Amino acid sequence: MLNRKFLLSLLAVLLIASFVLAACGPSATPEPTEPEVEEPAAPPEEPTEPEEPAEPAAPEDMYADVDPSGQTVVFWHQHSRAREEALNAIVEEFNNTNEWGITVQAEYQGGYGDIFNKMLGVINTSDAPNLVVAYQNQSATYQLADGMLDMNPLVDSPKWGLTEEDKADFFPGFYGQDVFSIYGGARLGFPPNRSIEVLYYNADWLAELGYDAPPTTPEEFKEIACAASAQPFSGATTEGNVGYEFSNDASTIASFAFARGGNMFDYNTSQYTYNSDEAVASMELLQDMFDEGCATLEVENYGDQTDFGAGYTLFTISSSSGLPYYQSAVEEGANFAWGVAPIPYTGDEPVMNIYGASVGIPAGHSPEADLATWLFVKYYTDTEAQEAWAKASQYFPVRQSVAAGLDDLFAELPAYKTAFDLLPYGIFEPPVPGYDFARDIAEEAMAAIVNGADVTSTLDELNTEANEILAEQLVAPLPTPVPTEPPEPTAEPVTIGT
Repeated sequence: MLNRKFLLSLLAVLLIASFVLAACGPSATPEPTEPEVEEPAAPPEEPTEPEEPAEPAAPEDMYADVDPSGQTVVFWHQHSRAREEALNAIVEEFNNTNEWGITVQAEYQGGYGDIFNKMLGVINTSDAPNLVVAYQNQSATYQLADGMLDMNPLVDSPKWGLTEEDKADFFPGFYGQDVFSIYGGARLGFPPNRSIEVLYYNADWLAELGYDAPPTTPEEFKEIACAASAQPFSGATTEGNVGYEFSNDASTIASFAFARGGNMFDYNTSQYTYNSDEAVASMELLQDMFDEGCATLEVENYGDQTDFGAGYTLFTISSSSGLPYYQSAVEEGANFAWGVAPIPYTGDEPVMNIYGASVGIPAGHSPEADLATWLFVKYYTDTEAQEAWAKASQYFPVRQSVAAGLDDLFAELPAYKTAFDLLPYGIFEPPVPGYDFARDIAEEAMAAIVNGADVTSTLDELNTEANEILAEQLVAPLPTPVPTEPPEPTAEPVTIGT
């Protein structure tokens, strides 16, 4: 905003100055001239062959003469359990096979919020990692202090970067998500995986209720959820029943608004629109479901997965990254047929909330270290590693070519294939500075709404506060990190081989 105002002011000053100079200059007295005599026309020239257009100059490769040999790359990530084991295997393979003797040290640093908080305390210092997991809005916040490296020169390097064929292999929406127009087109991250927000449903319970398919519209969603609240699942392994267990996550209000054809951010005005008609209608429906006993609030983290697996709740809405955990919950619980579907929508096609953290390179390290880091990222996002990562993590791969190697996974987990096929319908939450803080107050607003607060005034207040946060973020220094306890390690850092 400041740059735009500055440019407009500068143009105005220059225009006024040109008028003043023109007005102050002396007026020339016209001299008498001789009448012009027409010269005979010259004979036409022989046609010539058009010149070949010049080849565009190749971009300068600032890393062409950089040697990454022997560098150590510290990688902060959030993966735990089986996913951490799979990531460690990829790291180990890279460490053992890369020709430059680069060693990647993968370090679990807690959840996304933990990593974000730690990064705020080390931005632009030697304590920052070489590679960090970050959502787009988090990278945008770091960049307020020039805390991230623009990866474009690495990605486009003729010597070290990606070929045009490689670039075309990435899902277009994924590949461009980390390029920030607000920072002059800088690439602040690179995608290793993505997830999608989906509706989980108990197919056996649906059949008992007389339905042969999950709901496709918000009205059907409420109707079936209320029917489930009145008729428990016959195979449940726990007492009680409800149609929809609501996990209060800020992505849910975005998903509901998207599914109605709306958004919660206006990219033309760069303002939040949490109080849009679509958001209001979504929250009014949710509030009605709570008032009528058709929905309940999740009371502990991942409790919706456990309750779904036990046959307590017919529906949940959550990330596709939870597919393996839902599968385990069902197998260990009521062991019923289940699946996933689009978030119930109002248009001709679904609109899906696709998200996922990328990996970025914090600023402040040597060109040699930055290049070594990129070479690992390039390896991590290549087809072979992506196939292994998708199968182990059940995240979605970022390369289209990987799908050819996933037939076994599609057959083993049909819900994964269903969600994978919804990727073309995806849009994203806003990658703007301070979105973490806007998400916090969005969750507070949703909690108030399901407890009876007026929907319109609550969303109006949320929208005002979110836009105030955005305005503050664009002019303020980085937020102060909150002290946290170090996370419990889930595996030893991998530093195997060179």
